[in-house]
Amino acid sequence: MPDAQLLTYRIHEVAPYINWTYFFHAWGFKLTATHTPEARQLQADARQLLDELEGELATSSIFRLCRANADEDNLLIEGGTVFPLLRQQKPNTQGAPHLCLSDFVRPLSSGKADTVGLFASTVNGLEALHAPDDPYRDLLIQTLGDRLAEAATEKMHQYVRQTAWGYAPDEDLPIPDLLAERFQGIRPAVGYPSLPDQSVNFILDNLLDMQRIGITLTENGAMHPHSSVSGLMLAHPAARYFAVGRIGEDQLKDYARRRGLTVERMKKFLAALLG
Repeated sequence: MPDAQLLTYRIHEVAPYINWTYFFHAWGFKLTATHTPEARQLQADARQLLDELEGELATSSIFRLCRANADEDNLLIEGGTVFPLLRQQKPNTQGAPHLCLSDFVRPLSSGKADTVGLFASTVNGLEALHAPDDPYRDLLIQTLGDRLAEAATEKMHQYVRQTAWGYAPDEDLPIPDLLAERFQGIRPAVGYPSLPDQSVNFILDNLLDMQRIGITLTENGAMHPHSSVSGLMLAHPAARYFAVGRIGEDQLKDYARRRGLTVERMKKFLAALLG
């Protein structure tokens, strides 16, 4: 398996990739209110803070491109790693297929290997800036940290598509188009609707060694520092995001078996999906 690659960016390199819509959302602003005087002042304060933090923070990303195939609802990653996934199960009255991320990876039965990307990103030095005596600044640092981790991932993914993986070498999208995800492929993150099981971080950690960029995992698979993101990169032109949604007891038991965990432990990770 190829070695994981590390990318480190300074704040000014990733700041243009910040998705301010999600920043405002974290502060409770509705989409229609992001151009109000209050929102403009908040963004001005955030930009000023970014300038102040230029020499104190950096972002780190680690990624690995692996040969892989889909075997029903599992990804089989070179080296013998099984990466179980969940499939939509709620009845669909419109006849749409029940999706699983493995649908966008070449099946094992094809006899040809596909490629799957694995990644993690974080912000280094953020916790040293904790400001308990200034709640506004403290929250500003935290919400900016979350956006910087996502921005670093956006820039990393751009590099992967154009160069490291190189499946879109001629991609030339302005940043607003990148933030609108108008590129080929998807980047499902752990904990989000299509990859909702936080415990798969343990699998990713085994393949990436997240400690190389300062990420450790709690006993429940949460990442520390908090301003971190991890997940998969898929290149299929038809790949799209979806929500797994509610699952039944049958899939819970099958998934627990595939994850190698007890049903009771799996229930804790998937509590939000269980009816």
